Amino acid sequence: MTQIISALDEISDRYQALFVDLWGCVHDGVRALPDAVAALQAYRRAGGGVILVTNSPKPRAQVALQLTEFGVPDDAWDAIATSGDSARAAMFRGVVGEKVWFMGQESRDAAFFEPMAVIEDPVSITRVPLDQADGIVCCGPFDPMADPAVNRPEFLYAKQKGLKLLCANPDIVVDRGETREWCAGALARLYTEMGGESLYFGKPHPPIYDLARRRMIEAGFHVADSSVLAIGDGIHTDILGAMGEDIDSLFITGGLASIETKTSHQPDANALSDYLEREMSNPTFAIGKLR
Repeated sequence: MTQIISALDEISDRYQALFVDLWGCVHDGVRALPDAVAALQAYRRAGGGVILVTNSPKPRAQVALQLTEFGVPDDAWDAIATSGDSARAAMFRGVVGEKVWFMGQESRDAAFFEPMAVIEDPVSITRVPLDQADGIVCCGPFDPMADPAVNRPEFLYAKQKGLKLLCANPDIVVDRGETREWCAGALARLYTEMGGESLYFGKPHPPIYDLARRRMIEAGFHVADSSVLAIGDGIHTDILGAMGEDIDSLFITGGLASIETKTSHQPDANALSDYLEREMSNPTFAIGKLR
């Protein structure tokens, strides 16, 4: 049964490292969440490792820059694992071919196609119109406010051609401040529902956890899964992924599920229980906000 806690430090001494989601936990898409930052800083001062594990389609260097812009200080984390880096590596290995149709916003996602030095003998990727493509690279919708169904005509054509869709961000939605936006995961879900094949590299799928473990070791933390706590507000990404990896989890109820869990400062215990039963989910712990 999920235990509701009031602060991270109630349980933090049980774990040597944290896998921490960003959006909805450490920042709101606009600015840092001060209580969360303070909790991570305190955890690191006590000797724990903080690995930021995000479904952002951006390379980790860009995520680090974005964190600075949001006001998240460097001493709140040790390393970053992004679904973008995991998906980029797969793209440069040729999982969706060499000629790709790109879905996303040029201003945000252009760095996805920058070369990766860690890939030996990468394929040469060329962006082309859909009718010339071997596959689809999806970093997100062209318009994050538009219903994903606007892409049905292109997806029907792509499915008929047998194109695979590489999803660089499995999130369905995110809240940017007070505004909810669609993510690449919503497009990949639609494509799959239409009979197409979508390939995922972020939470809850295994590749990003393999990357997070590598980042953790690179940061100097050789930690068994039993000593890792995953923290996030996505029941279908952060919590489902942790359950699949047999990692303990802390569910942030005041993010994407704040209405369902009736979270103000803390979740309503009965609403939380009903929500988790409906979602067939069992996080180890729950809290309103990371603090």
